[in-house]
Formats: sequence, C-alpha cells, structure tokens
Amino acid sequence: MTCHFPRLRAILSSVLAMWIGCGGVVALSIGMDRNAGWAGEASGFSLEPTQEMTFKQGGFADVAQAVTPAVVNITATVDIVESRGGGVPLPFRGFGEGQPPPGIPKRQKGSGSGVILSSDGYIMTNNHVIAQSRDLLVILPDAREFPAKIVGADPETDLAVIKIQADKLPVIPWGNSSSLAVGQYVLAIGNPFGLNSTVTLGIVSALDRGGMGLARFEDFIQTDAAINPGNSGGALVNTQGELVGINTAIASQSGGYQGVGFAVPSSLARPVLEELIKHGKIVRGYLGLGVQEMTTELAPWFGLKSGEGALVTDVVPGGPADKAGIHRGEVILEYQGKTVKDGQMLLEQVTRAPIGEQIELGTIENGKERKVRAVIREQPPIPHARRTRTPRVEHPLAGVEVADVDEAAIQEYGLNPVTKGAVVAFLEEGCAAELAGIIEGDVIIELNKHPVESVREYSSWFKRLKKEQAVLVVLVRSSRHLYVVVKSS
Repeated sequence: MTCHFPRLRAILSSVLAMWIGCGGVVALSIGMDRNAGWAGEASGFSLEPTQEMTFKQGGFADVAQAVTPAVVNITATVDIVESRGGGVPLPFRGFGEGQPPPGIPKRQKGSGSGVILSSDGYIMTNNHVIAQSRDLLVILPDAREFPAKIVGADPETDLAVIKIQADKLPVIPWGNSSSLAVGQYVLAIGNPFGLNSTVTLGIVSALDRGGMGLARFEDFIQTDAAINPGNSGGALVNTQGELVGINTAIASQSGGYQGVGFAVPSSLARPVLEELIKHGKIVRGYLGLGVQEMTTELAPWFGLKSGEGALVTDVVPGGPADKAGIHRGEVILEYQGKTVKDGQMLLEQVTRAPIGEQIELGTIENGKERKVRAVIREQPPIPHARRTRTPRVEHPLAGVEVADVDEAAIQEYGLNPVTKGAVVAFLEEGCAAELAGIIEGDVIIELNKHPVESVREYSSWFKRLKKEQAVLVVLVRSSRHLYVVVKSS
C-alpha cells in the first residue's frame, strides 16, 4: 500500500512547517494512517554484517535475482468501525461487498511490502502498512507464510519493524544512501497490487526531498522507478544489490504510477531499525517549539536581509524553549555557534541532541540579537489532529471564503475552542492564498500584524490593504502557528 497525494502542486507550494519535539505535520492521503503502539522486545539482535554480492553478469537481472528473496508481502487485517456518513479509508475502499450498519466493526485487509534485514526474522516496512493492525501475515517469495508481531513503529519517519519466527532467511545488505547521485540507476522491489516480487528500474531523480507533508522527518530519495500501491515498505537498491531506501510514497493524480516516487534513505532507516529493536520506540530531543523556514519573502517582515534561519511559530507553555524565554516571532539564527540555514536543520540538531544537554541558541527579534540557553528534554508523544469540511460563508477576499470560529467550526475542523479568528472555509483552485500555502481549515489570526478575532475584523483589515500589497498572514493550523506571505495574483 503506497500513499499518494493528488494535489501535489498545492502541497509543494505550501510553506514548510515543522515541530521540534511538540508536534508534526499531518500526513496527506496515507494509505493506512494509523498509529502502532510500542511493542519492543528484549533481543540479542545485531545487524547482519555487510556482505559482498557477486554477480555472474553484473547486470540488473543478477541484482534482481539476489535481492527479491528478501522482499516480502505483508497482509494487515484491521477492524474498521464506520460512523454515520463515514467511509472506509484507503487502501481498503473497494474491498468486499456491502456495508455494515454504522458502529459495527468491519474486518478489512490491505497489503504492502517489507524488507528482511536479519536472518532471524526482523523486517522493516512502513508504519502506515502495519499501524493499528489486528493481525499481520508475512508471505515470503517462496510462498512460506508466517504470523508477525510489531516490534516498534515510528510514525515520524513512517517506518516500522516487525518480527517473524524463522531462521536462515535471505537478507539484503545495507547500502550507503549518502553516496547516491542524481541519475544513478536504482531498482524498486515490492508487491504492487498484490503482484509479488515485482522489480522496476529507474534512476535517482532527486535527493533530500522534504516538505511533502508525509512524515515529520522527510529526507526522501525521489525516483522514477515505478512504485505503485502495495510497494510501500519495499526495497530500493543500487546496482550492487545494496539497500539504499525503503519505498514509501508516490505523487500521483490518478493513484497509480506517474514517474514520481519517494523512498526513505538507508541513512535514516538504519538507525531507526536499530533503536526500535533495542527499545521499541525512538527517543528524540525536544525543545517545545514549532518553527518554519525563513524565506526571502518573509525576511523583510522580520528585519532580515537573507532567507536563512528558523522562524519560531509556537512555544509550548512550560517547555524548554518557554523556560529559556523564547517566544513566537523570534528567528533562530544559530545553534551551538553554528549557522541555522533552515528549520529542517534545526529540527535535526535538536532531535539528535542528548537528553539533558544544555544548548545555546542565537536569535533575533525586531533587529535585536541575543543568546539564550535551553535544556534538551525527551520528546513527548505527538497528537494527531483531525480536520474536515465546514459550511461556507461568503467573503469578498479573492478566491477565499472565511467563517467565524463558532461551535460548528470547532466541531467540524477540530479547532481549539479558545482560538479566535476567521477560519478558511473554501479556496478557489489556483487563487493567491492557495498558491501561498493556505488550506481549508486554517484559522487566520493576523493580517499584516493586525489581530483578527472574527470575520468582521478580517474584512475590515483586508479592505484597508492596497490591491498590489503583499499580506503577511499569521494562521493557526492543527493548534500551531504559521506565517505566510500572500501576494496579489
């Protein structure tokens, strides 16, 4: 099962927002968007030593023959309780006949892929393949079947580890994804549409792809090797037969292959595997603040000349950043004396920092620079927000309709009851606000640094803006703040 997102253009145009320890981005159209509980087990596990592969011809056929025995089919069974008016989440929609009455559990199956990474049965896959599964069945290419249990899962990278009771299994040796180059040949192995041991060939189209809205930690390998629903959790290997990625997602308007696929690189997947096997969960550093990238468009609004830095959008009350005196609207320019180029860089530094370590940040606000110290804490669990559509209210903003944050909006969008502003109820396709990254369900709370607590105030402030004037919009999305510059179309 491979996640896909038909409105790729809107997603790619959105401003990257990320949480450092206290939140995350909401995954878009992931096949099984469910969270697995930690189930780590004590084990004397050690990674298989990297083995040399020898090929008769050195061609793709030899590589495929060597690695396909270690790529398995995973069938996940879940119980889905449908509410009134609800539907069956993808990829289950379309399986089976008829619909049970609301509130009655309906058992469904979906399938994905996995990669054997130890001869005694440890298998890596995607979190969305196995999350909240009732039963897991692993089918090997030689048709042997094994029940599996979840060892641990990490929704923030969309990776998971499962275990089967078997020995002397074939494995794929780890490769170094950091050595990949754009244009290099790669093979994708998986079980698209239930077609076991399917091999496709392509090249590395791009590296370090982020901001896709698929997971909190995104550093994807982009490839044009055909990846389809069912490929999730499968292997992306180089021409030496080494694992360089875990196939995770496709960008598609049809739901099928359109030449754009994404894989989690081995440099990220390998440490996650080791940590999940040892502890059943991932321990990450936490500052309790949300940030987004500073851009050349945003920079002048904060007295900066360049687009470097991480703009603080939220601070968790009582968290490490709050105790250090950091607040929304500051821009973090340095971490431990090193320049912070963007929010992703800061995120990686904080999450990898030892728990209890005191770090120094260099910030700027209203042209004043300062140094602050904060103590890294362990990241708490991240809640996942729900958002749906709400009735439209007409408003004269080009292509945008907003509504007051009333009881209906709070219920339909899952908004915080204390939030005040104007909720975006509708966006015309291609309007300036949509191109800037605003989506339905966002709550606008400021226009050009003027507070907005209702549709009336929103309308009043907008009417004072010149037609050609760019607007700095502060909005709340999933209880987090985000700064967006909207230019006249």
